[in-house]
Amino acid sequence: MKVIQTVADFRLVQREYPRSLGLVPTMGYLHEGHLSLVRRCREDNATAVASIFVNPTQFGPSEDLSTYPRDMEGDLAKLEAEGVDLVFAPDVSEMYQEGFDTTIDVGDIARRLEGEHRPGHFQGVATVVCKLLTIVRPDNVYFGQKDAQQCLVIKRLNADLDLGAEVIVLPTVRDPDGLAMSSRNAYLSDGDHEAALSLYRSLRLAESLYSEGVRDGDAMRREMLALLESEPSATVEYVSIADAVTLVELKSLDRPSLISMAVRIGRVRLIDNVVLGA
Repeated sequence: MKVIQTVADFRLVQREYPRSLGLVPTMGYLHEGHLSLVRRCREDNATAVASIFVNPTQFGPSEDLSTYPRDMEGDLAKLEAEGVDLVFAPDVSEMYQEGFDTTIDVGDIARRLEGEHRPGHFQGVATVVCKLLTIVRPDNVYFGQKDAQQCLVIKRLNADLDLGAEVIVLPTVRDPDGLAMSSRNAYLSDGDHEAALSLYRSLRLAESLYSEGVRDGDAMRREMLALLESEPSATVEYVSIADAVTLVELKSLDRPSLISMAVRIGRVRLIDNVVLGA
């Protein structure tokens, strides 16, 4: 496995490797969710590439960039064990050289939900993903369903700018108790971990209501909010029931619907989702 830190070196080295080429973009501190993407990438492609880059432009001024968990040594060991061929691990100065002043606005889909609650977040995501797709030129790129809105934003970016990758979205990977795997779970105390299960329970409640024939979006939101708000350490930012493609909020679940939420458990902000009616 080769670890490469500059754009110029990556472009030179990748010519030695066969197509097809798959990419798994990450911010490191890898868990089983990331590794499930890596395994699929390895299975699908002649050459498997992972990137590790904690992207500063997708963090707000009061967010956790400085304390975001990092473990480069451990990450590289995990990627090597999974048979990754190339790791692109640039410094911030390599990705955003002095004078860098370009951002990408993906439009309405990036201004809803996370875009509303984290202004500028998806501009940062879209900009860095565009750079990665331009540098790596993958045939396939892999993301997890846990970041459902991010997946929709990247699909739109890829289509609108003709970046040429096939965007492959794989199911959310969960702990045995149902908590969606996330690098930020490392911040949770034992008590917080138990409280964080309220997100999964609220999604299971939505699934149960849907299976019983409930299609009233407002009624479903009320039930989910009541469950989340019964957890003392939970602060709900939003519960959304939206069209699974456009993210327009729905009064009635009469089409594939993305049920999503952002909830703070203590100081840790968590997101989760499920699609109904697909």
